Amino acid sequence: MSNSRKIVFIMTDTQGTNVVGCYGRPELNTPNIDNLAEQGIRFDRAYTACPVCGPARSAIFTGTYPHTNGSWGNDMDLGANIKTVGQRLRDNGLQTAYIGKWHLDGTDYFGSGICPDGWKDEYWFDMRRYLEEMPPEDRKLSRELNTPEKIHKHNIAEDFTYGHKCSNRAIDFLSKYGDDDFILVVSYDEPHGPFTCPPPYCDMFLDYEYPLGKNVADTMEDKPAHQQEWARAANLPKDKKTLKRAMYFGCNSFVDYQIGRVLKAVDEYASDALVIYTSDHGTPLLSHGLNSKGPAMYDETTRVPFIVRWPGSSPEKAVCSHPVSHIDVVPTILDFMGMDSVDYLEGKSMLETFRDPDKQPNDNIFIEFNRYEIDHDGWGGFQPIRCAFDGRHKLVINLHYTDELYDLQNDPEEMKNLINSPEYAEVRDNLHQQLLEWINRTRDPFRAPVWERRQWKTNPKQRWGGPTRPRPDDGYLPRVLLYETGLEIEKYTYDKN
Repeated sequence: MSNSRKIVFIMTDTQGTNVVGCYGRPELNTPNIDNLAEQGIRFDRAYTACPVCGPARSAIFTGTYPHTNGSWGNDMDLGANIKTVGQRLRDNGLQTAYIGKWHLDGTDYFGSGICPDGWKDEYWFDMRRYLEEMPPEDRKLSRELNTPEKIHKHNIAEDFTYGHKCSNRAIDFLSKYGDDDFILVVSYDEPHGPFTCPPPYCDMFLDYEYPLGKNVADTMEDKPAHQQEWARAANLPKDKKTLKRAMYFGCNSFVDYQIGRVLKAVDEYASDALVIYTSDHGTPLLSHGLNSKGPAMYDETTRVPFIVRWPGSSPEKAVCSHPVSHIDVVPTILDFMGMDSVDYLEGKSMLETFRDPDKQPNDNIFIEFNRYEIDHDGWGGFQPIRCAFDGRHKLVINLHYTDELYDLQNDPEEMKNLINSPEYAEVRDNLHQQLLEWINRTRDPFRAPVWERRQWKTNPKQRWGGPTRPRPDDGYLPRVLLYETGLEIEKYTYDKN
């Protein structure tokens, strides 16, 4: 059993399971990620907490849902009272380094360039710091290099790219702190646009045609109105069988190469470290006629790769088929480091599942959406959605529109909406009750009776309203005082009488 207190957390952007070799796409050339899966556990039912960059990351690094931590959409910063895993580990004597895309400071896509509390400033390297190293003409160029022709015209080499510079810093950190207790986060922007990758990756998929599923032709007849509107606006062809997207797939393979560079350094300087790899969310790739992540809970966007290598503790070549969520990352990290969790966190440790992938960590996992971004609307602006998934059935409550229910065992491409099916009424109602309890338990600021009063709901029973419900302890702030008494709380939920 390893006593190491070292974690290397590697994350990509917009890389669903549908573009990773070990998840069934070997032709997409991700050998380093695939090899990591050979050395550890591949989680086949891992999900983001929200299918948008900033909110997804907020759950990963705070252990709280976006509706709790304030990052309801992109470019919305975390609440002032929210602590990140970096702060919690730094305050317990660990070396903490975050290298790469952050997207949680409330400024813009690139970040502020200011290292947030909890992380070592000497290694902080958000995208603004990357751009600030360049003259203005190169900054602009870095956002335009989205074709092989432009890459070759400007002689773009690996050392120009953000991914390469992030890897260099990660390797440097490992060489200096590999013997210490640490967490190192390496957060790549790739394969997210603008799709900049050097040769040979920019040329690797010029003739490749990605096979599409049947849900490209989804008529959307039984789907919520906002999805129908979104699909009409995207106006994507319904009869396509394959997709050509050379630069996206090239960047997908290029980031795998960069991950390989970091893993080689892990093996050299910190071979006993726990390695966790994931992505913030996926992307539709024309499925259901949609063109980007946003207010839809389909697997192409919400299901993410998640692989763990824990030398001496995790089995090799293992697969976990139980549902897991990014919300459980922070409690798991604290558990691994030998630290007590805090009541404020909304997930739970998966460490026992890391040791034994047959152990089920969750009965259900939950996903949410509120809006895409503050600075622009993405698709549709404010679209409050809450989703519950039990590993087979997925219930989606679209507050403004038609709800959805899918049986992923019988309908893995989520074509048939079963929300009004009598055969699935018991499953639907049970998941709905679990969802309502989660909304209540996490003090969702959007909670209201309307989440229960659905067109298909015949006997609403949930009680809404009641006395003050104090915030759980976060391990930093003084214990909350109860409004009615002015005394410290004794419990988090109080009966009306």
